[in-house]
Amino acid sequence: MLKEKLYDFCTHCRDDRAYTLRKKIVKKEIRDKIYEFEITVAECDECGEEMDIPGLLDLNMKAIDEQYRRAEGLVSIEDINKIMAIYNIGKAPLSIALGFGEITITRYLAGQIPSKEYSDVIKKALSSPNYMIKLLNDNAEKIGKTAYKKAIKAAEEIAGMFCMSDKMILTISYIFEQMQEVTPLALQKILYFIQGIYMVKYDKPLYKEDCMAWVHGPVYEEVYDLFKDFKFNPIEDNRFAIIKERFEELDEKEKKVIDLVINTFGKYSGKILENITHKEKPWKDARNDYEPLQPSREIISKEAIKKYFSSVANSYGIDIEDNLNNYIQSYF
Repeated sequence: MLKEKLYDFCTHCRDDRAYTLRKKIVKKEIRDKIYEFEITVAECDECGEEMDIPGLLDLNMKAIDEQYRRAEGLVSIEDINKIMAIYNIGKAPLSIALGFGEITITRYLAGQIPSKEYSDVIKKALSSPNYMIKLLNDNAEKIGKTAYKKAIKAAEEIAGMFCMSDKMILTISYIFEQMQEVTPLALQKILYFIQGIYMVKYDKPLYKEDCMAWVHGPVYEEVYDLFKDFKFNPIEDNRFAIIKERFEELDEKEKKVIDLVINTFGKYSGKILENITHKEKPWKDARNDYEPLQPSREIISKEAIKKYFSSVANSYGIDIEDNLNNYIQSYF
């Protein structure tokens, strides 16, 4: 199917002409520092010159703003909207709770770029409900009774959701960042494979949580409770913005193992990964005395997981993607 041509007035040709949208790198100096930004330009198909297309300037201004914030590690407008949504708090009360002037958040939402200091406060409040609870309590009288009650209730509920180890939260954060889209079923199996491979490589578990042998394969119950409402759908909820970018606290060897699993096991659906775990010794042994559909809370011991993946390492190798891909293919 042919792509429909786009037309507009070309000031060089002095007539309506077809144009093509292309990406272009531009350099801009901001506060005595040179940045490279990717923008979109419209090139005339006739003369090759750039054309002024309605809406393109606004699109590029937004793109430059987003890229600049990423380069400097500054909070985005989208994240400010998320913090208001997940903590059920308005612009003025949020400004006061964070220790800013009353209209500061309003200015940021209108496009003003925050300082690194203020940005870090916002990002910390977004990623840590316990920090947000402290800010709300410190400034309760200034915020107002109604706004305080609504926000503290939301913050305490969210804090209660994340009753798992920091390493588990950091790992999930990194999986979200790398995969963009993941279902609860696939997430469970990826966490299981990460734990197994990490233990073999570094002789210790990455996270302390125990894994259970449920009907649909290995499951970390704390993770299941957090994401169970999504069932077989991709996980997407503003509340999980609080774990965004937490993965930066992982070290390089931890990220390397997670990348290894994502780039191999992560290519498959949760159902396929479930089928693989059903053929593996740790899950099968833990469910040895159970019927196929019988619920179980039997723990798959970390020792059993490590022993099994040690055998995988001996037979296939676990240090590179090709070896793990060969292991996965052996089950098809």
